[in-house]
Amino acid sequence: QVQLVESGGGLVQPGGSLRLSCAASLSLYRFDNMGWYRQAPGKQRELVAQITLGGSTNYADSVKGRFTISRDSAKSTMYLQMNSLEPEDTAVYYCNAKYRGAYYWGQGNQVTVSS
Repeated sequence: QVQLVESGGGLVQPGGSLRLSCAASLSLYRFDNMGWYRQAPGKQRELVAQITLGGSTNYADSVKGRFTISRDSAKSTMYLQMNSLEPEDTAVYYCNAKYRGAYYWGQGNQVTVSS
């Protein structure tokens, strides 16, 4: 059974940084791709960043140059390093993984950017 457990959210001031973690119950090499999504109040869930099995990455235009997706296979953990945070980044962040044609989600982690 695939489980994704997130950690690392919280409250940060504009311009600050946070790192989200997503610990998987399987080796990361079992997943076709993994990614981070976010959902702000009243808005649809959107893709923030994605990393493929081969290590290719892509980002939403709104976070390019500020966010970095990475993974540590030895720890079966994916990360999202978020720098230069803006109030518009406030949302619940979810990690996501595709395994054997199905998509799995973490429990969600609140990130609030406010002074």
